[in-house]
Amino acid sequence: MSAKIRLYVEHPLGDGQSVPLDRDQAHYLFGVMRLGMGGQVLLFNSRDGEWLADVEQAGKRAGVLACVQQTKPLQMPPDLWLLFAPIKKARTDFIVEKAAEMGAARIVPVQTEFTNSERIRQDRLQAHAIEAAEQCGGTYVPEVAELQKLDRLLDHWPDGRQLMFCDEAEVGAAKRLAASTPGQPWAILIGPEGGFSDRERARLSALPFAHVVSLGPRILRADTAAVAAMTIWQQALGDWE
Repeated sequence: MSAKIRLYVEHPLGDGQSVPLDRDQAHYLFGVMRLGMGGQVLLFNSRDGEWLADVEQAGKRAGVLACVQQTKPLQMPPDLWLLFAPIKKARTDFIVEKAAEMGAARIVPVQTEFTNSERIRQDRLQAHAIEAAEQCGGTYVPEVAELQKLDRLLDHWPDGRQLMFCDEAEVGAAKRLAASTPGQPWAILIGPEGGFSDRERARLSALPFAHVVSLGPRILRADTAAVAAMTIWQQALGDWE
């Protein structure tokens, strides 16, 4: 198999399935990557696994691919949400990209009392998640939700989902997670650069589904904390072996 390019598509994938390309996809494949007739692409759509596809039509503004064979089954991540307070643009992009690479099933920006950024571009962050999945060989792209207020999210918290709340004042994460049962739905919450307010910390600590943990003796930047927390969770309860 000579295909090096991976592309996320919305279209169904299957044996012999034709996949039309939109203008941006056609420009990327035929303008940027210089692919032509007979070229091959790896496609995935978060539902049907990964498929090898041939270029059947190639144009500047459109094109058509044809699925040839499945190369990977669908590989779903653990049922893990990453909740984080948006920070500076580049570092928010980093958090979304690494969450997609490391196996988050859903990414939820949250607005806390000390969140510096009150707006996000959900479509732009979703594009970053797609690009990360394309590059890391994943077959599933996590949803990036719209920005939500933390209080409202906690008010409507789904039954059965555990919450790992990162607070430098508490017990180590690995020790806390060691007592948990694998296979449950979870979420990780990373606070803003200014930390959580006393009110937020008190509310989170009192929740029956919350597990308050520390990520070590040093205070981590929010983007570093997201990667550290996901690494610890994946090793203890996720799909890393």
